[in-house]
Amino acid sequence: MYDWIKALHVIAVISWMAGMLYLPRLFVYHCEAEAGSKQSETFKVMERRLLKAIINPAMIVTWLAGLYLAWAGHWYLSGWFHVKFTLVLVMSGIHGFLSRCVKDFAADRNQRSQKFYRIINEVPTLLMILIVIMVVVKPF
Repeated sequence: MYDWIKALHVIAVISWMAGMLYLPRLFVYHCEAEAGSKQSETFKVMERRLLKAIINPAMIVTWLAGLYLAWAGHWYLSGWFHVKFTLVLVMSGIHGFLSRCVKDFAADRNQRSQKFYRIINEVPTLLMILIVIMVVVKPF
């Protein structure tokens, strides 16, 4: 059962990261669209669907499967796991921030620039790299 849960966890992580990398890119383009325009309304639909249909469910499955794996494999006793867990908490915080941004765009309240979203788009990538290193290399 452990290996099946691990496979599910990896699939969920890939899905979560795909959405976390794509959503800020949509925001970059959405910044260019005039509020109320057809283009802006299209981005609103895309952002909402991406968040609700892919990112949120993938994060939930990632967390549930990951917690099971940590418990079943006794990984919670390892130093590398503590670092990974902290990084996943930060990733979840970024997820929450991006969810708030979806709501801001939906209400035509975005106050941030394209440059901001280009920069924030790199944060999940850096976190993902560090998380993968913790899991694969287990440096401590």
